[in-house]
Amino acid sequence: MAWNEPGNNNKRRDPWQDGEQRDLDAALKQLKDRFGRFFGGGGSAFPGPLLLIGVLGAWFAMDSWQTVDERERGVVLRFGKFDRVMGSGMNFKWPRPIETVEIVETTRVRSDSAEVRMLTKDEALVMVDFNVQYTVNDPYLFLFGGRFPEDTLRQSAESAVRQVIGASTLDDVFSEKRTELAATARAELQQTLLRYQTGIEVTELNFQNLRPPAEVKEAFDDAIAAREDNQRIKNEAEAYAQKIVPEARGMAERNKALAEGERQSAIARASGEASRFKQLLEQYQKAPQVTRKRLFLETMQEVLARNPKVMVDAGGGNNVMVLPLDKLMQNVVLPVLPEVRDDGSPKLEATRAAAAREAFDPARVAREPRQ
Repeated sequence: MAWNEPGNNNKRRDPWQDGEQRDLDAALKQLKDRFGRFFGGGGSAFPGPLLLIGVLGAWFAMDSWQTVDERERGVVLRFGKFDRVMGSGMNFKWPRPIETVEIVETTRVRSDSAEVRMLTKDEALVMVDFNVQYTVNDPYLFLFGGRFPEDTLRQSAESAVRQVIGASTLDDVFSEKRTELAATARAELQQTLLRYQTGIEVTELNFQNLRPPAEVKEAFDDAIAAREDNQRIKNEAEAYAQKIVPEARGMAERNKALAEGERQSAIARASGEASRFKQLLEQYQKAPQVTRKRLFLETMQEVLARNPKVMVDAGGGNNVMVLPLDKLMQNVVLPVLPEVRDDGSPKLEATRAAAAREAFDPARVAREPRQ
């Protein structure tokens, strides 16, 4: 019989199409039986909604919570797109693969070091060892702000240090300005990291070692030794100045005080003399003869009191004897009280004292003729 033989209400029969329909029905029935045996349905029916709800509940319960440590932060991605940042503690999220969490340590201090050869402003080579310490202040930017943020930090740090060293002279690099240069490099590095959106905060940048190349190390050592000698001499001079200046100021204040006292004393003496002269003038105006004689006698008394020699009239004649009391007083022996022995006789020391008194008797000296 031909395939396209008419019949059955003029419908065409196709043996290939009938076979394919039967194979499809058999495959669907076999797949249904396997699902039924897997879920315990006896191979006759698909499992009910309660089993599906249980599976979904277990899925949510096992993967819907994320614990984040105090030192960490969690970056939540929903279907691969950034959604939020988790804080510390127990946090709820949608289970995977709906939401995933990337953990980032934000309080841990990380560090990076490098050693590079740089050129200063005055075209001198110097070896610089620097260390950078940093933390993560933005977990999202640290993960997705740019590729390889730590490599960006390393290259940016070297660039900032080169910029600072290149704008300074060799003396500035090896002087006390080293701390200031490190602070400038840190600020420049932080600005660069902000422009690149790395989410990194620089906490410290230090120059661990600054040294010349090995080829010129001896010359640099001599220069450093000279600089240290200069600083030492300067310190000694400052110490001497701090010691001598207060002494000089104290001496100046002392002299000023003495001068002021002398000035006040002179003014007081002058005022007293002026007042005495006025009083004397009043007395002179009242009794000129008596006042003139009294002034003469007081003046002679004052002059003769300071004269170490005494003039003695020998008795009305022209002979005047001068007693050199200054020479006599140099040999004066103080009188000693006479002491006696047990038998009542004076001791030798008492006899000598009496002889000394007799030797310096003014009456006896006046009676003796001048040599």
